Amino acid sequence: MIRCIAVDDEPLALDLLADNISKVPYLELVEKCPDAFTATRILQEQEIDLIFIDIQMPGMTGLQFVSSLVRKPMVIFVTAYKQYALDGFELHVVDYLLKPVSIERFIRACNKAQELYALKHLSAGVPAPEYIFLNVGYSLQKVVLSDIIWIEGLRDYIQLHLTSSVKPLLVRISMKSIEEQLPAQQFIRIHKSYIIAVSSVTAIRKNSIFIGEKELSVGDTYAEVIPRLLR
Repeated sequence: MIRCIAVDDEPLALDLLADNISKVPYLELVEKCPDAFTATRILQEQEIDLIFIDIQMPGMTGLQFVSSLVRKPMVIFVTAYKQYALDGFELHVVDYLLKPVSIERFIRACNKAQELYALKHLSAGVPAPEYIFLNVGYSLQKVVLSDIIWIEGLRDYIQLHLTSSVKPLLVRISMKSIEEQLPAQQFIRIHKSYIIAVSSVTAIRKNSIFIGEKELSVGDTYAEVIPRLLR
């Protein structure tokens, strides 16, 4: 579990943030903090892996708070002010969310944090994440990474072709967004409309990649993936 705190001076916004966190199975909300000073106390008392924090707060802003940290957990800014985005990313935050935040966008940020968490803990023997959660319909659906054969882009949606299901899983998310959530060692984008699991490739012929009998064309701008696969 990723232990996190939520920091926002607006009670309704804080409750909404806490509700979103409760919907993500791998997050554990340790404390709701009405200001940065409360968050500082919690960090001194407990081990926290991830901070969700607003920027404009009285007394100490979110930017000032994050800048002051010596041992910094992962940080996701949740704010109504887009003009601080550059400042936020200069602090090496995981993501910068603009209110109001859709649950899909929130989950994408959390999945990024989960992947970073796993990478940081590899040296301690903690295995890399074996799954991600995607917003399917009105619920979060767990998708095991080893179950994905290939992914097809369909405008604002993607189809996940899975070993466990004859029918593809339809998810409202962009190809760019899903690509960011997949481990680069296991998945390669070969076309603007295709992402494949490396382990599923059965043959390569000129500018085509085969997954069983399924032939997928390699896009002109993705020609370098063939030498990568051969290596």
